[in-house]
Amino acid sequence: MSHTDDDQPAPGRRRGVSRKSVLRAAVAAGPAAVLVGGAAGTPALARDRRGAGEQLAPTPSCDDGDDPTPPQTEGPYFKPYSPERDSLVPPGTPGTPLVVSGYVFGRNCAPLAHVLLDWWQADPDGAYDNTGYRFRGHQYTDGRGAFRLTTLRPGLYPGRTRHLHVKVQAPYRPVLTTQLYFPGEPRNGTDAIFDSRLLMDVRAEGRGLAGSFDFVVNA
Repeated sequence: MSHTDDDQPAPGRRRGVSRKSVLRAAVAAGPAAVLVGGAAGTPALARDRRGAGEQLAPTPSCDDGDDPTPPQTEGPYFKPYSPERDSLVPPGTPGTPLVVSGYVFGRNCAPLAHVLLDWWQADPDGAYDNTGYRFRGHQYTDGRGAFRLTTLRPGLYPGRTRHLHVKVQAPYRPVLTTQLYFPGEPRNGTDAIFDSRLLMDVRAEGRGLAGSFDFVVNA
């Protein structure tokens, strides 16, 4: 489905190159790009080598100005026992396609496998399904700490800006409940809950949108 000019992405929240962003690229490139060094197996990047024979420097704490990822209110519409799935889109539902991807890191910048992400959102008309599980579901990060969710851009719920809800839980660790936001939304400036640290990087891709966000959890 085509999108309008209102769907054009605005600049994301991150500027410049952070150590976490470099590590994210290294994880995406595969094991050959990430070397282990430093105390307790702290990940270090091959590109940190400044000269032949020098020891790799360990990656520092994963601080991009939002470390760890800020929690936010659950709101009134969370439902437990959502189905496990990587797509929240009910068959035949019209809307703007949205793919959200990223990684989950621990405080030491190590990517975390098998992290639970439980998502829920308003449908393209701004309504939550409180009787079933439309636009609700959970998934797990893969062995690289990565996730990918297929959904539709949520509609505007009365009194709120456009957003996604998510609970993130590393194995045997506390649950992080938070929300993700879209850049360039007019209501971002009037929503009392909105937090710019939770803005996704969003861009047009094909007939829809692609968003990215990396979570940092206490693990």
